[in-house]
Amino acid sequence: MRILAAGDHFVAPELFARELTAEIGAGHTIDRLCLPWPLTPFGPVAEVDEASGDERTVLEALAGAEVCVTQMAPVTRKVIEGSPGLRLVVVGRGGPVNVSLDAAREHGVRVCNTPGRNAAATAEYTVGLLLATMRRIPETSAALASGRWAGEFYTYDNCGPGVDGATVGLIGCGAVGSRVARALTALGARVCLYDPYADPGTLRAAGTPVADLDELLRRSDIISLHARLTPETRGLLGARELALLPEGAVVVNCARGALLDEDALCDALESGRLAAAGLDVFAVEPPPPGSRLRTAPRLVMTPHLAGANTSVAHNAARIAAAEVGRYLRGEPLAHQVA
Repeated sequence: MRILAAGDHFVAPELFARELTAEIGAGHTIDRLCLPWPLTPFGPVAEVDEASGDERTVLEALAGAEVCVTQMAPVTRKVIEGSPGLRLVVVGRGGPVNVSLDAAREHGVRVCNTPGRNAAATAEYTVGLLLATMRRIPETSAALASGRWAGEFYTYDNCGPGVDGATVGLIGCGAVGSRVARALTALGARVCLYDPYADPGTLRAAGTPVADLDELLRRSDIISLHARLTPETRGLLGARELALLPEGAVVVNCARGALLDEDALCDALESGRLAAAGLDVFAVEPPPPGSRLRTAPRLVMTPHLAGANTSVAHNAARIAAAEVGRYLRGEPLAHQVA
């Protein structure tokens, strides 16, 4: 059997190939393709939402392949229709947004994902970004690096709020949100959760469920986003929603940029209604040169790094390889989405 390991500079083709060989043995042809992500930002390719590389390169690499294992390759309708031998695509991420699922179903191509591979990493990063944002760690570090002992950050007006005793509202209580809830509870926060799709028992185990988003916003000193981006959640927090937060609240987003109205966020920061915000994701990545985010006060930004650590790369390759092993053995696939 021929397999294409279409990796990138995070989950390298060699890492996919190593885990595949460990799972299915050495009696198969594993070809390698390295896509440019994350050195080049991902984006839409044809009809798929988030991909790296181009259709022609992937089509050529898939010639004769039965299985494709990838994170970011654009498996578009054109690619599927031009790869008649393709029967399985395993995507090393939580959502197969780089695959045309309709085309896959029409052509008998099964599609699997690797859920949970970066949940711990994203939760860790969310808590770290929250603490850095609230305690103004990047600003004070930059001041000291420039040779200035910034004593003014010890004053009451400048030192920033704490997590202990604060009410934290989490929007979304999946694999990431539930881990963030546990971590912040350990730091002394009162955690409230809004997730209309989560099991009620899961919500109660993680904190205090709140059935109405507006009520969650009114209660919360800190808001952290952990929802998937869907047509229903796009623009979930706009000017109206941000105005419901208490004066001096903090907003953190390590989920998807389009969940949050960035202009409304900048307005709230510039007016002083929000104490601070931390963003790891953006509606357009990277933010364009003229973006207001680049000059907004008390805003900490990082370049979509929450899900990136070495453990995540190994997890993605290992889960994907296990799925290929099930396919070869004729077993039910554990993470089939199409």
